[in-house]
Amino acid sequence: MRRRTALAAALTVAASLTVPAAHATAHAAAPVPAPVPAPGPHAGPARPPVNQPVATGYGGAVSTVDLDASRTALDVLKRGGNAMDAAVAAGAALGVTEPYVSAIGGGGYITYYDARTRRVHALDGREFAPERMRQDSFIDPATGRPLPFDQAVTSGLGVGVPGTLAQWDLGLRRFGTRDLGTLLRPAIRLADRGFVVDQEFHDQTAVNEARFRDIVPTRRLFLPDGEVPEVGSVFRNPDLADTYRQLAKRGVDWFYEGGLGKEIARTVARPPVDPDATRNVRPGLMERGDLAAYRAVVRKPTHVPYRGMDVYGMPPSSSGGATIGEALTILGNFRLDARDPVTALHYYLEASKLAYADRGRYLGDADKVDVPLDELLSAGFARERACLIKPDQAAAAPVAPGSPDGSYEPCIPPGTQTRALAFEGPQTTHLVVADKWGNVASYTVSIEQFGGSGITVPGRGFLLNNELTDFSFQPPAPGQAPDPNLPGPHKRPRSSMSPTLVLKDGRPKLALGTPGGSTIITTVLQILMNRIDLGMDLPAALGAPRATQRNTPLVYAEQPFIDRYGRGLAARGHRLEVFPGPPAGVIGAATGLEFLRPGLVQAVAEPVRRGGGSALVVRPAR
Repeated sequence: MRRRTALAAALTVAASLTVPAAHATAHAAAPVPAPVPAPGPHAGPARPPVNQPVATGYGGAVSTVDLDASRTALDVLKRGGNAMDAAVAAGAALGVTEPYVSAIGGGGYITYYDARTRRVHALDGREFAPERMRQDSFIDPATGRPLPFDQAVTSGLGVGVPGTLAQWDLGLRRFGTRDLGTLLRPAIRLADRGFVVDQEFHDQTAVNEARFRDIVPTRRLFLPDGEVPEVGSVFRNPDLADTYRQLAKRGVDWFYEGGLGKEIARTVARPPVDPDATRNVRPGLMERGDLAAYRAVVRKPTHVPYRGMDVYGMPPSSSGGATIGEALTILGNFRLDARDPVTALHYYLEASKLAYADRGRYLGDADKVDVPLDELLSAGFARERACLIKPDQAAAAPVAPGSPDGSYEPCIPPGTQTRALAFEGPQTTHLVVADKWGNVASYTVSIEQFGGSGITVPGRGFLLNNELTDFSFQPPAPGQAPDPNLPGPHKRPRSSMSPTLVLKDGRPKLALGTPGGSTIITTVLQILMNRIDLGMDLPAALGAPRATQRNTPLVYAEQPFIDRYGRGLAARGHRLEVFPGPPAGVIGAATGLEFLRPGLVQAVAEPVRRGGGSALVVRPAR
């Protein structure tokens, strides 16, 4: 979530970019990070701040976590490209400047509004498991117990077949106007020239330093001269620039069916670990045929009506659209009043609790398991779940899942048993783009943990994901309900990524999304409630302090949320604690946009969370 600028051809000094004070104070409710240190000893004189979290204007808009990525997308829009073109170009740029969360070694989801047909589409680029993956693949045969999570992360076993390039190719063929080679050019220049290392990039590298040192190509790339890059220094990635050039020349088949695919499969099967390292980096199960078999898929988005609007989201394998949709449909049974935010937040937390119980029981890769999606999103099921919510008392969590069977009673007793919440890494990124024709892209991309698996493909400049650790590691015990998220051959692990589009009268109104692992769902849901029910404008809705309830005994929240609402919610039985992170005390890093009237769009990024983001428009409103 950095502010940095690419080095121009003749530029040899770095620039320090900060959040404009006016924007920081305008959203004081959001958590404030530690002060950004002064530029390092190799940095040049500081430039005036150019990053901004809110931009309003015409001709198209973009919001990302990174200034270079936003500028890249904006340039595509100015040159006549559309929203899909700009989203792909920004994604490629993020692969350079945000390599620990966004890379062609990962995957993601796109919801896309096509202005020509006035339809919303969902593009699934989620990674899938190798053909040899089985339900017990994460069970250590020596102990009969699940692998320790950190060992599963830093391994070939956790690497899923990457979906990003197949998704870009699918999106451009279906909706784009530019070829991939053209859209990769800005990222190639950025990788060659480098970017200025900021505190967050330094810190993310430092957190990973021990495991990066143990994997030879990762050490060579991300620990130049054997050290964590200094703040203010310039980080270049010529290997990635060359990989992008080869992709521009050879096409995505080189990745999935050609030489690069062979290199990826070899790297996963035999991770390039330093012979002197003591770390146990397990080999993976991926083979060349798994890459050749991968396909990105266009799916029917989830859709629920809410307060006169239509909310579209990502269907399974993501749980985002279904869980947000169910929670909104539950909330639709209650009047939420901006004059009584504590009551509104109580209903938000209780609806989230119920929807997460159903998520854990029923949601998985719908290509591999039966997901009762229509019933989960039905008004009848929502009424049955809503009747469990008491206006003055929080239900003891975890609550049991409901029965989306089509036969709904006025009320059912609350349960007390449900499956434990699976871990999902919060290290993801999101961007939104709108163009002058009214097309809109909402795009979430990830490699899972900061640094993914920690395994870099030798000489190629990108990290591989650890997305398969989103699977449940252990099959349920005999007599327990089946788990829809167990590993399996060519199965996609369940995700919480929630690229969301909201339409009003058939036209785009809002687009938003966020990183944050399993907190993604609650962040998007809370922003929607803030905007639609509590009357906040989008900058305030996105900047407001957050809380997340994922069917756990505790509600985790940002400190400003606890300061403002904690006493009132505690009186209703909610137990609040500061969100443990990572990063500690900060939930999500959202981006969004809103059409204020025909042609006039407002792009919004985080004002301060994780360093803030970058919102730009083609022609600013005066």
